[in-house]
Parts: sequence; structure tokens; C-alpha cells
Amino acid sequence: MAVRFFVLLLCCLGVLSARKCLADGPADNDLTTVRRIPKLGIAVPPERETQLREKLGILQQKIGELKQDNGTASPELLPDVMIFERAVRCALDYQEFFAEAEISRADKLLDEGIARAEELKSGKLDRWTSPGQLAVRGYVSKIDDTVQPYGLVLPSAELLASRKPMRCDLWFHGRGETLSELNFIWDRMNKAGEYTPADTIVVHPYGRYSNAFKFAGEVDVLESLDDVKRRYRIDEDRIAVRGFSMGGAACWQLATHYSDRWFAANPGAGFSETPRFLETFQSETLHPTTWQRELWNWYDCDRYAVNLAQCPTIAYSGEIDRQKQAADVMEEALAEHNIRLKHVIGAGMGHKMDEVSKREIEAAMTSLASRGRQTMPMHIHFETYTLKYNRMHWLSVTGMKQHWKRAHVDAAMHVDRQANKISMELDASNVTGVDLSFPAGSFSDMVTVPKVKITVEKTFEFEVDGPKSDGSLKVNLVRSEVGTWHNQFQPSVDPVTANESLKKRHGLQGPIDDALMDSFVFVRPTGVSSHAKLTQWADAELERAIEHWRRHFRGDARVVNDVDVTQELADSANLILWGDPASNSVIGKMASKLPIEWSGDKIAVGSKSFPASNHAAILVYPNPMNPNRYVVLNSSFTFREYAYLNNARQVPMLPDWAIVNLDSPPTTIDPGDVVLADFFDESWKLK
Repeated sequence: MAVRFFVLLLCCLGVLSARKCLADGPADNDLTTVRRIPKLGIAVPPERETQLREKLGILQQKIGELKQDNGTASPELLPDVMIFERAVRCALDYQEFFAEAEISRADKLLDEGIARAEELKSGKLDRWTSPGQLAVRGYVSKIDDTVQPYGLVLPSAELLASRKPMRCDLWFHGRGETLSELNFIWDRMNKAGEYTPADTIVVHPYGRYSNAFKFAGEVDVLESLDDVKRRYRIDEDRIAVRGFSMGGAACWQLATHYSDRWFAANPGAGFSETPRFLETFQSETLHPTTWQRELWNWYDCDRYAVNLAQCPTIAYSGEIDRQKQAADVMEEALAEHNIRLKHVIGAGMGHKMDEVSKREIEAAMTSLASRGRQTMPMHIHFETYTLKYNRMHWLSVTGMKQHWKRAHVDAAMHVDRQANKISMELDASNVTGVDLSFPAGSFSDMVTVPKVKITVEKTFEFEVDGPKSDGSLKVNLVRSEVGTWHNQFQPSVDPVTANESLKKRHGLQGPIDDALMDSFVFVRPTGVSSHAKLTQWADAELERAIEHWRRHFRGDARVVNDVDVTQELADSANLILWGDPASNSVIGKMASKLPIEWSGDKIAVGSKSFPASNHAAILVYPNPMNPNRYVVLNSSFTFREYAYLNNARQVPMLPDWAIVNLDSPPTTIDPGDVVLADFFDESWKLK
């Protein structure tokens, strides 16, 4: 028992293999001795590096030819070639060969990339695209235009050739501090994984490295799944999320935040929230600021537990695994909603799955898959803390009274087809807008005028327009300034116009980190500021942001000069601006339209001001050039090196805006001394 406990203590979250096992625990609680993640790899012998770069050059030339060849048989398959080039190039350029065996793997990956390029050129794709158990493919991400890989375990050729939609399981890998693109692709070409259900496509997202599939890693899951749907016939009602260790944490997150997408969830070990896990597993004493405590509500799954009423869930834990804590927390949270968690516990098991438990879990998942996802439930239980996650089946929350506080809606629909009546009852809190949307065919035989009753502090009841001739129904409930509710259908996805006042809404609700979950561009200043300390800090933070975007989220940040920013760019990407109004011309043009003001040598936030000579402003705000996009000042993602050591630490560290005193240098936690910070209100105004 003592030996097993010691091994568990030394193994990092989500161990996949001994190659990926490093310490995390109390030794990683000292912010002055933060180890580099990923660590620098071994030196490649010069002659081997020369050989690899020569072969890499051949692949790059072939990719270039394919890009220029408009007659390429299947240009949509080019990312399936590009993933091999990027994997080896990054390993060479950034010293990310972590073991000698990986050098030979790079040779084999380049061979595969060259073979695919030649097949794509000739149009002979039988070997590459034919059914086989294991496959690795790629897509180009909307976030930064980089190619990202994912793995597949494919079912039989007969099933793939048929027109029958297939079950799809998403499997999330464990933590791996040496899980470079090269190692991920190699693993996915040679390992099937924990589960290979019959007649099922299993998708292994990369998740952009080792971030617990949060932020850009979360987007990678959704983009990978979309790419799989483009290539294969996937049954939308039979998609599941599964994972173990760090992958179990990802499964809890995706299950609670996107509950209506899956027919089932199967998390194993991992973590399900931040504070209790770090206190238990990491033995860490936490001292969060007020805004950091509120921002735990982004990813803490126990806060979203009731959403699992819409997603059948089977948790697994080893009996003596300390990461059993994750399921215990969720079991406790679900019990508050009178939901009993199905929790399979491996007898005598540590951080590992046993065969008996796997058989029990697989039997339950097979049964759930045969039933499929419930597409139009009559009763919905929904909780959220942000409009980023605002949907549950036919219900969407379109406005909140206050972000990062609990918002809930219990919605019940009653359909009496004999009497041709529809009625809906909603009980809600902390919401100011609700959409009810039913697709065509939902009420094809109903012509009645529905009655809707909503209770938010007070009860309001009214009639709304009935279903349209195609059987669809849309209701938009809006709270007025005086607290009354009415039906005023305006689709919540309509873009903001110049005449509309700003408000927080789905996809434009902040905080800063949200701006890096969609297309973004770093905008480098070319002007001269009179504040040398600000210039030095902004330049250093920009270079750090470029490096760490690649290091931690495995991407290449797009960088443009301020003088090259066009309206077209502002329409297509979130602008991350560095500097101040004097050094960055884009900030200068929009400064008068931002809630933080520069006046002479002062930075003013409401009634408070700070010397501009040694302070910097950080914020996220709707872009004045295009209010459907963000503008961010002086920040990339807001957690830093200390958080890399444990995935549960990887949460937003700054709210919507902050003022930083530059007399204190950046640390592994903060960009400087944060002297003031807060959220904007629901109208994007200072509180």
C-alpha cells in the first residue's frame, strides 16, 4: 500500500505512460522554483538533425506544390499531410525530442507525410483513406490557422461503406508533459486506447497538448468533432464523451457544459473543480482574489452538476486512487439535486482501470447508445454562470442579471395533442432573457396558441404566437427594465448594429481568456510611447505571449503591425493590442470609445487614476471597429507558468479589466502587481 501511494504521489495528473510521468504535488507549490513545461528535450546529433531537416524539406516542398496545384484531387485532405510536417518541424525547432527513440519516430512520420503527399498528388488515396483500425487526420483551426491532429479508431469497412450513421465516442487523453505533436501522432498511429466499442468511431482529440481540454483545448474538441462529421456519417444522437485522469477531468467539463450534445458521459478519475482538488491532491493553500474565486465558476463542474439530468453519466474511480475525489465531489453535488451518481469503483485499484469495471461500464454504455440522446425532453434542468454556456436543448439563456453568479432555469413543456394545446412553465433566477426554439417538425400537427408562464421573482403568464406551418416554434422572453417579462422575438444570434447599446451576450461576454477561444491576432505597436517602462513591459509580454501560445496551446500566434490592421481583419478576428494610445495606433484610434481613459500622464478608471509612467491597462471589450468581435489590451491567456504544473490551476486569473503596476516585475502567476481589477457590468460599463 505504501509503495502504491508513493507512486501515485509522484505521477502527474493523467499519466498515460512512464514516459509522461513527472512529479506534481507539494513540490510544485513553490512559485519561485517553477519547472519548465514542457521541459527542453535532448540534443539531436548533428548528422541526424541534418538528415531529418533534409527529409522535412522534401515534405515541405511537396506540401507547397499541393497548395499551388488547383487540380489536386482532394484539397480538403491537405491537413492530413500537414500534421506530419508540423509535428517534426516543431520538435526540431523547439528542442522537443524527449527521448532518443523519438528521433527514429520522426523519420517514420516524415515518411508517412511524404507518402500521403504523393498519394494526394496522384489521387490514389486507397491506402490512406481506406478503412483500417487506426488513423490520424488533421484540420486547420479557426483560432490561429494552424493544423491540429486528431486520432481515430475506425469500425469495420462494411460499416464505413454503408449509409448507416455511426456511434461516435470522444476519448480524452491523460496529462502528458512530453506529449508533443510528434508523440501524440505516434501514439495514435500505434495504440487503440482503453475502449474500442463495436460499430463505433472513437475520436482521440489532441486538445492542444496538456491543458485538460480547456480554453483552446476545448475548442479543439469541438473542431475535431466537426471535422470527423464532415468525413464520416456520425449519428448526432449517439455521441459520447469519455476519458481518464486528466481526460476524466475533461469529460466532467464537456459533460456538464455541453450536456445536451451527448448520449452519455464516462469520466474516470481526474478532477472536477479547482479549490477542493488543489487542497486535497496538491496540498496547496489557496489565496484567491474575489474575481479569481468567481472565475472558478467557469470550469468548476460541481456548479453545473444539475445539467447532468440531461446526460446519463457513469463515473469510474480506483478504490484507493486519490483522484477518486473528483467523482466524490460530483456525487455530493448531484445529491443536492436528488440525482444519484452511477459510480463504478475498481476494487483495490489505484490510478488505473480494471477489467471487471471496464466490462460493467461498457455494457451500460452499449445500452445507453441503443437508446440514443433524448432530443426533445419535456422537462429541462439548467444551470450556468456565464452566457458562454447558455443552451440546453430547446432552451437558451440570452441575458443574465449578473455574470459569474448562479443562473438557473427549470423549464417544463406540456403537450396535449388531443386537446391541441401547448403550455410551458419556467422557473428561473438571475436571467433577463430566455429563448425557446423548436425546429421544424416539432409541432407539425399543432395550430394552437401556446401559453407560457415564467416565474423570476414574480410570475408572468401570457400567450405567444403558435407554431409556424413547418411545425417550428420560437419564443423570445425578455425582461424589461422595470422587471416585467414579455414576448419579443428577436433571434439572439442577430449581430449588434451601430444603433444598439452594448450588452453581454453569448460569444461576447468576456472575460479576457474568451477572446483566445476564437480567431485572434496579436497587434504589435510600431509607434513610440513616452513611457519607457510601459514600452519595455508590453514588448516583453508580447514576446512571451507568442512563445507561450506555442508552448502551451501548440499554435502559432498570428502577429501584425498596428499600421496593417484593416476593417477586414477586425471583422474576422479578435484584436489583441499591445502598448498604449501613443505606441499603438489602433489603441489610439479607439481610446475614446473604451471605458478606461488615458488623459495626459494618467490612466483613469472611473474616479480612480494611476500614473501612466509605471502602469498598464489590461481589458477585454467589444471592438469599436466591430462590436461582434473582442478587442483586448495587453494580455494573452491569463494563467502563467505556475498553473502549468497542475491542470486544475489552469483557470482565468484576471476578470474583464485590470490595472498593473509595472514597478513590480512579472511573476509566474501575475503580469505585475495587479492594483485594481473587476468585471464590467452586463452592459459593458464600469461598475
